[in-house]
Amino acid sequence: MSQCVITALAIGITDKQVQQALSTLDEQLDLRNDYITKRQLAIDSLCRLSADKESVEYQAFNLMRIGDEYSSFNNDSALVYYSAGKQLAEDIGNDSIALAFRLKLDTYWPLAGIVATAVNDYEQINPDTIPQGLKVRYYEAGYQMYSYVSSFYLNYPDIERDWRIKSIKSQESLIDLLDKGSAEYELNLGELYFLDKEYSKAKAVLDVLMETLSPSSNLYARATHLYSLIAKAQDNENDRIYYLAQSAIADIKIATLEVMSLQELGELMYQKGDIKRAYRYLAVALDNAVQCNAAMRMLQTAKIIPIIEKAHTAEIEQWRYLIYYIVGGLAILLIVLLVTLFFFRREVLKMRLLQKNLENANNTKEVYISKFLSLCSIYMDKLNQFSKFVNRKISAGQVDDLHKMTKSGKFVEEQNRDFYEVFDDAFLHLYPSFVEKVNELLRPEEKIILGEDEKLNTDLRILAFMRLGIEEGAKVAQILNYSVNTIYAYRNKLKNRAINRDTFDADIMQIPSVE
Repeated sequence: MSQCVITALAIGITDKQVQQALSTLDEQLDLRNDYITKRQLAIDSLCRLSADKESVEYQAFNLMRIGDEYSSFNNDSALVYYSAGKQLAEDIGNDSIALAFRLKLDTYWPLAGIVATAVNDYEQINPDTIPQGLKVRYYEAGYQMYSYVSSFYLNYPDIERDWRIKSIKSQESLIDLLDKGSAEYELNLGELYFLDKEYSKAKAVLDVLMETLSPSSNLYARATHLYSLIAKAQDNENDRIYYLAQSAIADIKIATLEVMSLQELGELMYQKGDIKRAYRYLAVALDNAVQCNAAMRMLQTAKIIPIIEKAHTAEIEQWRYLIYYIVGGLAILLIVLLVTLFFFRREVLKMRLLQKNLENANNTKEVYISKFLSLCSIYMDKLNQFSKFVNRKISAGQVDDLHKMTKSGKFVEEQNRDFYEVFDDAFLHLYPSFVEKVNELLRPEEKIILGEDEKLNTDLRILAFMRLGIEEGAKVAQILNYSVNTIYAYRNKLKNRAINRDTFDADIMQIPSVE
């Protein structure tokens, strides 16, 4: 016996052991078809061996072996071979062999739904006339047959109890004939204790028996199933699930298709809300019953399948609604993503526009610097020329001429005129729409009208310096060679001509530069 089962017997079943047992069962179910194929191949090999023998007695013996191999695997085939063996024994006049096959037929007919025939045939047998060597088979057949029949009447307690009593009487007679200490004896004794509700005695017998059983045997499957029945009677759910799983695993490994453990475990999983496992276990149990042609098991499983199917469908519906919610959530996320992408794209466009404006600003700055350097170069050249001119006049002793020239102001006017020409050209290069924008800020009758060759006048130059950020009257007066009061007078007059006097200065600052 495996170490985990020994531990379980000693300290009880934990939640972890239950989950491990169910996981192992799930894994073994995946290998179910492999085990079935292996058993079928073994039966096919036995059938070929039987065909090679000519001895009638050997053929009868092999028909019994093949029928036993098919029992709980393919009930129809088992009945065919048992019937063939019975006919062969009757043909050769061997009553003992014929009776052995007859008892096998009585045992397994109820599984196929042939209840009345089985019971009538069995009860026609006089136990006093049975050879000693067949008495064990006789009571074993009665115990199993009556047990199968009682299962048909689970919904009718009184009838079920009558058949179960007959099964128990046959089992009591069987125990008296079995060798004490044998596995069959211990198992039947444990079952009898259980039926008498002596659970402690039943467990004590089973604990000893389990030490000798292989986990891949029919007796192990029956013993662990009996453990589950005891656990159910004692309301111990963990133990019941664990031992049903162990019993089902053993049934799968030996390819037993006429089973109860998987069916009961499926119902229990349904009660616990594990719909997925419940549906799978009961579906396999029903498939087993169909393959085995065990009508009784098909009826039992078919009763619970619609309930599981309904629950399974409800679970699928829940998943479907969950999928709807997920899809809806994804749709909302997609919308949010699209909106985010829209705003992101808009911000990218803004960034590109800003970058373009920065580039334009850099270009404007370069133009500013270029014009400034050009103006500086012009005045440095004029200063150099004026220095040479003064030097010549002084060298020639023409100081009075210099005095007259500077006193008349003609020289300054010429320099101012040159400065205005250079400044006007540079400023209008940077603000080509300046004149039009200023006129838009003035009342229609107050618009500035320039002469044919005039680029800027004094009003516009004062506003131009304001646009360039030179707002101090003293600086503007110094550059334009006017008094400070004159500059203030010009500004006030311009504000009075504006459409909106209060915002005129701010409006001037908003006039755009070259793009």
